[in-house]
Amino acid sequence: MNPTLGLGLLLAGLLAVEGLQKPPFPPKNHEVLSRSQEWKGRVAAQRLVRRNMDFGFKLYEKLASASSSKNILFSPISISTAFSMLCLGAQNSTLAEIKQGFNFRNVPEKELHEGFHYLIHSLNQENQNLQLDLENILFIDRRLRPEKRFLTSTKNLYNAKSIPTNFENVENAQKQINDYVSQKTQGKIKNLIRNIDPGTVMLLVNCILFQARWKHEFNPKLTKEEDFIVEENRPVKVPMMFRGGMYEVGHDNQLSCTVLTMPYYNNIMALFILPEKGKMRQVEQALGPDTFDRWKNLMKQRVVDVSLPRFSILGTYDLKKILSSLGITKIFEEHGDLTRIVPNRSLKVGEAVHKAKLRMDEKGTEGAAGSGMETLPMERPLVFKLNRPFLIMIVENNSSTVLFLGKISNPTGT
Repeated sequence: MNPTLGLGLLLAGLLAVEGLQKPPFPPKNHEVLSRSQEWKGRVAAQRLVRRNMDFGFKLYEKLASASSSKNILFSPISISTAFSMLCLGAQNSTLAEIKQGFNFRNVPEKELHEGFHYLIHSLNQENQNLQLDLENILFIDRRLRPEKRFLTSTKNLYNAKSIPTNFENVENAQKQINDYVSQKTQGKIKNLIRNIDPGTVMLLVNCILFQARWKHEFNPKLTKEEDFIVEENRPVKVPMMFRGGMYEVGHDNQLSCTVLTMPYYNNIMALFILPEKGKMRQVEQALGPDTFDRWKNLMKQRVVDVSLPRFSILGTYDLKKILSSLGITKIFEEHGDLTRIVPNRSLKVGEAVHKAKLRMDEKGTEGAAGSGMETLPMERPLVFKLNRPFLIMIVENNSSTVLFLGKISNPTGT
């Protein structure tokens, strides 16, 4: 009987609202999509985006119910992309479980992969105001002979690179993978993997790097130390940024929360949701695509005085444990069917780790000119002060793709 081989999933997300640096790797040369491919991909992507959003909210609910007072941060699109790519290697009940858990059920396989291909192609962009890079990498043991069809499909549909790796030398393999991820996230995410399970022959890594400029930057001279109220009305001191300007804002009377959007360049926005005192759990339990749609319809342009804490947080999650609670178990067991990756061998996912980092500050591109003056109507500003726990979503507007989703319970720590 052949021993069970190990497959690992490592997912890294970095969101930094800070000075953009020149990346240490050249921009990708994406293949040019034909008009027919583009149309089919766009239609498939539109269907997937809503399913991805629903999955993201379900995963958030699992994390929030496990600990109400902790910061939460993860990238739904990073996790969904990695497991969709894994669908290329899964069969039978193992494939059905993944599709059920990630809301891919009833989506034909061709449409599933075409949709993600379109999303990766359309999301990845780089200019002086924005760097958004979603990348997939397969670290494959030199002795392993995966199916050529699997490798070709991951490359053509998910732009995945295959990197030969010697997993017999665990220490070197670990260093190789961590160094690669550190490079791709410009040194912001280090030591993504702390140990490699014995028997591992493949690691699937997904990295999302997002660095952007606010369309209207904060003036650092207006940042002051103020109180942020965490659980049990305990205050902690935070550097509070301030900016007055025109923003889209709305109040959800049904859920007792205020929602405000702050734009980045290139059609990406940050959505801040501030529940009234004692209403956080009510808002969390109502999260879903329909609630998101309702919030968009509530928004109106207004003059708003925004106070937002400057912070940096890190979220690290054992997806194996969390996804098992969503009914995805077979890929983590010996009898899972991943034979479209390696035929006639048992292959299971030994670990699935997701790490995401969020940094928010006043800065934009180093050396860039400051934002121009806004002409504001003569009206009394609405005060929107994020000085107690709030939710945050980073969304790409064209597709409504949720890049990051989280909760800031305490800006000073995890």
